[in-house]
Amino acid sequence: MAYRAVILLGLLLAAGCGSHGKGSGPAAQVANPSAGAARDAALGEGPRLTLSQDNVHIEYRVYEHGEPAVVLVHGWACDENYWHAQLDALKSRYTVVTVDLAGHGASGANRTDWSMANYAQDVVAVARQLPNRQLVLVGHSMGAAVALAATPLLGERVIGVITVEALRSVGEPPLTPRDIERRIAPFSADFVGTTRNFVSSSLFESGADPLLVQKVAYNMSLRSPAVAIPSMRSLLAMDLAGLLPAIHVPVYAINSDLLPTDAARIRRSLPDFHLDVLDHTGHFLMLEAPERFNALLLQDLSAITQRSAH
Repeated sequence: MAYRAVILLGLLLAAGCGSHGKGSGPAAQVANPSAGAARDAALGEGPRLTLSQDNVHIEYRVYEHGEPAVVLVHGWACDENYWHAQLDALKSRYTVVTVDLAGHGASGANRTDWSMANYAQDVVAVARQLPNRQLVLVGHSMGAAVALAATPLLGERVIGVITVEALRSVGEPPLTPRDIERRIAPFSADFVGTTRNFVSSSLFESGADPLLVQKVAYNMSLRSPAVAIPSMRSLLAMDLAGLLPAIHVPVYAINSDLLPTDAARIRRSLPDFHLDVLDHTGHFLMLEAPERFNALLLQDLSAITQRSAH
């Protein structure tokens, strides 16, 4: 597979670490959190439900309290369990929110348009239930694209975005429709086999734990192709160049050294971009090296909150 294809498809693939079976515009919709937030407070850390704008049930969980709320958005073919190695490190300092995007985990799958814009509305629907004045959106892989797409919709409540294993293609020419279909064709022909082979052969460093590699590749391959394939197509076709001018908050990135990240090129589109590289990790760095990853995540959250306070 070509180098660019590895980068672009690498943005999609996030570890399957477990499975579960109004105003006048977008900013007005989220400016005043729903009264349902008070009701949900009694639920503790149990699952909560809200409706996305296309009437899909979205499940989410809320941990602890405090400002800002850190909203964790999982990647392609994953669910909220993906972030469990980060919860203890985060919830003693912040409100922490995990989300199952539509078609993933326990959320509904009664959707026909699997666009990044619709996934962003899942995040908006959850944000409307939160009483927090400030939000930091954290997204891994496809979840990073979702977080960026949700940011303009949430207005001034978002004080920063942290992307994980993402943004490497920013500033490169977009793929043509023909290129996209060529990338997707093997997954359409044999989703299980292609997913397992791609994850195990391209998204881990050579010294990765073979049991983790096997688990991730196996779990991801069992996701629904009816959701996964159109989501892949949508992500590969996403117009990041058109979206990024609307991002007016700092963007911090935590990437592995599995592939290079051209920070200078990215800053031409995102001037307030900051990069950390976690060495000796692959695409699933929050699973592979959670302690080192959590230290960087807390560092970036602290920087964002300090900047917001001034």
